[in-house]
Amino acid sequence: MSRSLKPRDSKDLESIIGDALVNRTPLEIIGGGSKRTIGQLMPTKKEVSLSGLSGITLYEPKELVLCAYAGTALEEIESVLGEHNQHLAFEPINLSHLFFSNAVQTIGGVISTNLAGPRRIYSGAPRDHLLGATMITGRGETIKTGGRVVKNVTGYDLCKLFAGSYGTLAAATKLTIKVLPVGSKIRTVLISLEREEDAVSAMIASLQSPYEVSGASFITSALSKRSEVSYIAGANSSIVGIRIEGSGPSVNARCSKLKNLLVSYGDIQELHYHNSMKFWQEVANVSPYKNKKGAIWRISVVPSMVIETLNKIVRELDIEYYLDWGGGLIWLRLIEDRSDAGARSIRNSIEVGSGHATLIRASEDIRAQVPVFQPQASGIRELGKRVKGSFDPAGILNPNKMVHLLEAHSAN
Repeated sequence: MSRSLKPRDSKDLESIIGDALVNRTPLEIIGGGSKRTIGQLMPTKKEVSLSGLSGITLYEPKELVLCAYAGTALEEIESVLGEHNQHLAFEPINLSHLFFSNAVQTIGGVISTNLAGPRRIYSGAPRDHLLGATMITGRGETIKTGGRVVKNVTGYDLCKLFAGSYGTLAAATKLTIKVLPVGSKIRTVLISLEREEDAVSAMIASLQSPYEVSGASFITSALSKRSEVSYIAGANSSIVGIRIEGSGPSVNARCSKLKNLLVSYGDIQELHYHNSMKFWQEVANVSPYKNKKGAIWRISVVPSMVIETLNKIVRELDIEYYLDWGGGLIWLRLIEDRSDAGARSIRNSIEVGSGHATLIRASEDIRAQVPVFQPQASGIRELGKRVKGSFDPAGILNPNKMVHLLEAHSAN
């Protein structure tokens, strides 16, 4: 890459993108770089870091709203929110250690990748908390969408379109986000068991109960030993963790009833606040794979299909895994080396229309030949191409980051 650019403000960024449009110069748009290697290899000539666009511009705790520049460090935002006992309810995840990196996470990176932690099943994804955004498209035009309150509007919801686009549609300069109070109490019900079928059944029963579960995860016995929570590391079995949050009396009542509901599945323990926080941070940040090599996949499936999906995969690949989102999310690490990172076996294991698999970590050689994101059906792919063309007609913003080159050529 010939040059790295760091705009000082939105006008500077608008000028950079405008010049790139005139000269047809492909740009790599990044925040702090913590998720930079998720995606296909890109034919870019210049890097544009948004880390210089930093700072919280508005925070109104009583209105539950915060506005910040896209390059603001997530740690700074979480620190400010913590002073008012508030948080980003979608539970941002930190995958830096998977890439053996200390890169800083930014709020822009969090929103543009739309990756959420265990509370996703209860509170939604980052896109569900994005109220408004100011961004610069590949046309070099600044657009504003949304506002400081949630309201119904006609037309395109550009906030939801931008979230999860990995910087391929526009470069955000400022984001307005809904924040929420932190529950005063947190408890985790732990069930010791071995059978995956029992684990999925217990999680589904918990989520279908009236007890407002905000996390449901299954950790195999091989991975539970790696936990820094002594109760889990010393369990000598696989465990299911079910999280309950909220006010003290409510949590106590719901936790008691939940334990009664789940007692038939195995031995039950209860984690209190600090151990619960540590455990769910491990689940969110994929900590079981810390310091471990090998390709890592993030596979989303219908919970009722997760056992069948795993059975298909283990017949062909040597893997380790754990489940989040009540069985709807598989975090999988390939133990053996495969030239395609197991892509063919993994994607063939997913029933058509019932899930998708994203290759979170792999070498450049593998990412050059394997679609990182789930290949799309022709109709959806064509729609995505038209949306991309509307925002970035010259294809200068993170070109091909979300579409493999062979897939892109087949669409033309």
